[in-house]
Amino acid sequence: MNYSIRRASQKELEIMIEWAAKEGWNPGFYDAESFYAADPNGYFMGFLDKMPISSISAVSYGGKFGFLGFYIVSPKFRGKGYGIKIWNQAIKYLDGQNIGLDGVVTQQENYKKSGFKLAHRNIRYEGKSQRKIYTSPNIIKLARIPFARLKEYDDNFFPATRPEFLQKWIKHPESFAVGFIENNKIKGYGMIRKCLVGYKIGPLFTDSEKIAEEIFAALQNFLNNGTQFFLDVPEINKNAVKLAENTGMKPMFETARMYTKFAPNLPLIKIFGVTTFEVR
Repeated sequence: MNYSIRRASQKELEIMIEWAAKEGWNPGFYDAESFYAADPNGYFMGFLDKMPISSISAVSYGGKFGFLGFYIVSPKFRGKGYGIKIWNQAIKYLDGQNIGLDGVVTQQENYKKSGFKLAHRNIRYEGKSQRKIYTSPNIIKLARIPFARLKEYDDNFFPATRPEFLQKWIKHPESFAVGFIENNKIKGYGMIRKCLVGYKIGPLFTDSEKIAEEIFAALQNFLNNGTQFFLDVPEINKNAVKLAENTGMKPMFETARMYTKFAPNLPLIKIFGVTTFEVR
């Protein structure tokens, strides 16, 4: 049988998302469109004849920063060399760029062999929503904030600008997104979206712990009380860990954030929720 690798279409990206779900990564129901918008050329699928058996994403942001994800080989074809071939294809596509990824525990040593260095751990927390009666004049629906202002704020939390992705991301069906406005300035924003299991908050970027608490509460109010939801936090942000644990959330999954060249100078103490492990 002939093994070949080619760029994946958006429809094939949906297959990759299905595979990620089977791996227990719990992607969102509507992720494909926004993921594909980030870099339509950055998704690869490997085929045995016409049968898809492997995948990887290598999303490039402006040709300077790349992020790997969806590195999956169909279980019955693992250990046969197909994975390294599609991996090499992704690395070639991102040649010369600083590359990041979120490595699962079982693969971290392999990533180190490929030149990736540990920056910090991300922890996925799981909990049940707790609705609260409160009003805050500072919290408004994200749709009311001009996109140019939101993009300018988001740029502070990501190694490269990502308007194509962000425009799609904040408009997911079955999602809720809010911003925190003070003195006519954005001081934080967050979003919660429907996933295969429950809901997931991401991103949650704020200027302070207090603002994070308010947005965190507002996003939970979108859900029925007791609904399962998840939050991915950089372990290095102790206030983010405290925010999750004070709500009764429990750690259930971890990744290692790794980079090839250097860890970008990001304000991790202001990142209370990672956008997504797949395309960062």
